[in-house]
Amino acid sequence: MKAVIQRVSSAGVSVSGELVSSIGKGLCVLVGICQSDTEKDMEYIARKILSIRLFDHNDKRWQKSVVDEKLEILCISQFTLYHRLKGNKPDFHLAMKGEEAKVLYDKLLTKLGESYEPSKIKDGVFGAMMEVNIVNSGPVTIEIESPRETTTTES
Repeated sequence: MKAVIQRVSSAGVSVSGELVSSIGKGLCVLVGICQSDTEKDMEYIARKILSIRLFDHNDKRWQKSVVDEKLEILCISQFTLYHRLKGNKPDFHLAMKGEEAKVLYDKLLTKLGESYEPSKIKDGVFGAMMEVNIVNSGPVTIEIESPRETTTTES
């Protein structure tokens, strides 16, 4: 699972010209789900989103998390994060298929709400053509990815 985390002054998501969700100061998180992702990957990403220190405190940088500052989080599902280029055309075969990905994405939203405050977790519309409007603060953009488990085989 991959997340592109942006520290924002504000962010909003619209579908067909209608505002679906918006936040003030906080994090806008684009979430990509790989076909091999599991709940363990989801839990890792949720933990990192809530604990990564992207906010300043007393003129010191990188001191506080979104939870420390009691800010909002806007999550947007984005399968295109798991692309590969074939020449100049993107290929998305590494992304998890829609129905399965929605289950894991919904579990991520639930986990964030359980670990923080449900009212501070917002999202777009899974699978919809969305327009995301952000005011990136800094700008600060961090990409994280859940660790890939390596398997070893013995002869």
